[in-house]
Amino acid sequence: MSVKFEPKIVCFACNWCSYPAADGAGINRMQYPSNIRIVRVMCGGRINPAFVLKAFELGADGVLVTTCHFEDCHYLFGARRAKDNYDKLVKLTNLLGIEQKRLRHEMISAAESPKFAKVMREFTEGVKKIGKSPYGIRK
Repeated sequence: MSVKFEPKIVCFACNWCSYPAADGAGINRMQYPSNIRIVRVMCGGRINPAFVLKAFELGADGVLVTTCHFEDCHYLFGARRAKDNYDKLVKLTNLLGIEQKRLRHEMISAAESPKFAKVMREFTEGVKKIGKSPYGIRK
């Protein structure tokens, strides 16, 4: 009997947009995988690339960075900073040999609960296809 692989997914979510979208998805009983762990951050611009690398080190199979849309950012420039940090992170993970499909950035507003659920399902399915991450320590 084989055990079906369920990836460990970490989602860094902006307090003002993508976290309320996750909350709305839950309240409205929209289905998305239960193996996603959401880390609430005050602003996507505060997500240091080291946080994402630490998530991989601690055993995450995939990491999502979800932020506000540029024009909806509570802190005006946070979503743009998050995008800049994400672009740097992509270059860094490529250098480290981490597959690009294990990492994703998505802009999700508070009113986009269906989008949040859809992104979570799509990302989880994509990570399932590439398998367990060989990078971290499993606990």
